[in-house]
Amino acid sequence: MKHYQSYITAILVACTLFLAACSDSYMESMNTDPSKTPSIDPNAQLTTAQLQTYGDLGMVEIHRNYLYAFSQYLMGCWNTTNYGGRHTLDNSEMSRIWTSYYPTAIKNIVDGLHQTTDDAERVNIHSVLRIYRVYMMSIITDIYGDAPYSQAGKGFLEDIFTPRYDTQEEIYNDFFLELSDAAASLDASKDKVTGDVIFNGDLAKWKKLANSLRLRYAMRISEVTPSKAQEEFEKALQADGGIFESAGDDALIKYMEIAFTFGQEAYSDYRGNAMSQLLFGNDPANNPSYLCSTFFNQLYNSGDPRTFSIARCYYDQLMSSTSTDGRIDLTDEMIAKNVAFQPRDPGAYSWEPWPTGYDSDILTELAVNNPSITPSVARETEPKLANNFLKGNNPGVVMTSAEVKFLLAEAKLKNWSVGSASVADLYAQGVRAAMDFLTANYGCPAVSSEDFNEFIQNNGIGYTNEQKKEAINTQAWILHFTNPNEGWANVRRSGYPKMQSPEAYGFGQFLTGGTEIPVRLCYPVLESSYNKENYNEALSRMGGTDSWHTSVWWDK
Repeated sequence: MKHYQSYITAILVACTLFLAACSDSYMESMNTDPSKTPSIDPNAQLTTAQLQTYGDLGMVEIHRNYLYAFSQYLMGCWNTTNYGGRHTLDNSEMSRIWTSYYPTAIKNIVDGLHQTTDDAERVNIHSVLRIYRVYMMSIITDIYGDAPYSQAGKGFLEDIFTPRYDTQEEIYNDFFLELSDAAASLDASKDKVTGDVIFNGDLAKWKKLANSLRLRYAMRISEVTPSKAQEEFEKALQADGGIFESAGDDALIKYMEIAFTFGQEAYSDYRGNAMSQLLFGNDPANNPSYLCSTFFNQLYNSGDPRTFSIARCYYDQLMSSTSTDGRIDLTDEMIAKNVAFQPRDPGAYSWEPWPTGYDSDILTELAVNNPSITPSVARETEPKLANNFLKGNNPGVVMTSAEVKFLLAEAKLKNWSVGSASVADLYAQGVRAAMDFLTANYGCPAVSSEDFNEFIQNNGIGYTNEQKKEAINTQAWILHFTNPNEGWANVRRSGYPKMQSPEAYGFGQFLTGGTEIPVRLCYPVLESSYNKENYNEALSRMGGTDSWHTSVWWDK
């Protein structure tokens, strides 16, 4: 933590330098400010980029508003239902990743790379920046499709203010080259990486992350270029340094426990996990993290031992404005009384329909000494996200060993050369690792061997290849609940779990952006003015329309 604190001042300096701009397409005026410092420690720039991933309060709104809804993890709060649940096109909301990453994280990383290019004594920070740039660019391209990549972040350095939109195929092909070369360039005898809040400068783990990301991206393109995907996957398995094998390898961004506030300062303070803050909500009496019926029912109906580690039913009227203190947990009472849980269907607000209540003995007893408590329960039967997931020091998930197990299982299913372990064994290892991940990082109760074995026996890998693919990717979907970018990407890539449009639940008349679940987000509208030529070229590859129903290149 002392190491972590030492970079806070440098982070604020880096943010001051780069945060003001809106997009790489209209950066010129901000890139020539003579009052700004000409250089920053690349280690501080790495820290800024890492922390921004989940620490940028304005940016992670896109997770709550769209990604969690499209993946049908959450539903019910106004933001999630209004934007993603009811397919409402809103340019300012859809553009948050684009207009946040390019002028801050990507520009910081590109500048850090420029400072350390061909510097033999700073080869390690240069290589780590390359790896993290690939990761951040993968989020951008997976959400929007074709995007500025090779020329991104070079307004100040090379006067490129209208960068070309590289095709997603070009971007992914370069990912494999960058990750391979960056990992091979890491050298323990050279510079220490001091601004790393993921691995604390452990180069061996950065090699594993680079190789494991290659597995992820190879699987991502497996439906559109299967031979290339297999080649890259197998090369990554043979690469020096290995891949993620256990929880100790997990790439998790470390955040600090800070009180949740929604003042202006919260939007520039990346030290806490802002995604947890948004899921906590700015109205404690109406906590926004209601679970979608797709997600809750998958857990509950399969007898998943994680169900009530993730989902709880709370009486929130006494909740603190900055913490979960005062919440009254009614879940165990509901289970004992056999009260039906009522998660929100895709497209529904928390009051649609108004939940059926029950008589709560807990609230009746508490109401004797507290007249503000209403014993007649109504909305408390809607499962919400458990308190464990609403903490400022929750990790930001980049990649886990559990995901790698699922990737290996699907690769084995495709008959790729991935070792002797069977598909069923790799699947079970992935489920076990995913359950343990919640215990290790969110304080959830440990799942016993007996409960795990019973779950696997009742929820096996299946018999046909398609059943096996569905089982693997449904479990990956559950794992990626805390990693919404990857969750949505893998649902689109794999097609699992199968999801119905909100239209199927009676909300078709509200779906102004089309009845089908969107498969990408639209570009910021200002791109059509400030980077018109390259923007139009990108649209021409999509049939001339910036539609969120046009699949990205790898989504077949």
